[in-house]
Amino acid sequence: MSTSRMLRVKQLSYEDFRPYGTFAPVAPPAGKPLVGDEVIKFWPDAGGMISLGPAAAGGQVAVGICQVRWRPLLIDTCEFHTSTSEGILPLDGDIFLHVGPVTPDDQVPLADLEVFFVPKGTFVVLKPGIWHHAPFAAEKGRTVNTQILLPPRTYANDCIVKKVDPPLSFTCD
Repeated sequence: MSTSRMLRVKQLSYEDFRPYGTFAPVAPPAGKPLVGDEVIKFWPDAGGMISLGPAAAGGQVAVGICQVRWRPLLIDTCEFHTSTSEGILPLDGDIFLHVGPVTPDDQVPLADLEVFFVPKGTFVVLKPGIWHHAPFAAEKGRTVNTQILLPPRTYANDCIVKKVDPPLSFTCD
């Protein structure tokens, strides 16, 4: 099946992203810190209250780093996790994140994929079953380190991966 649809990147908003999960900026807020001096500044709950949902693996969370170099804006792979949410935090650069809704037949929902611009320092949580894959660096020539939070061994125990052929392209206006 061939698809020639061009996706457009959307700005991250709570309303548009709600079907896929949630997010919270984790950069220090503009207000006065609870503790602050020249050495230590502390803003409790800087990212607000956010949850990865019901914790598999007894509440343990594995922290990983996904380093992505700029690459052509072509979606060629999608994955999902049936029983866990996934946390994604771009640390040192902005990213594009493609997502798609849960499907009953483990088929990538090509007609329903969307791409969001996620600013660095914004913690995104994907719901279980949401199609996605490694993010894209938003700036040409850039490498971005992204922190990934999942229950331990998720990729061995709860990951369905599918190729997208032909790849689906997207653009950022």
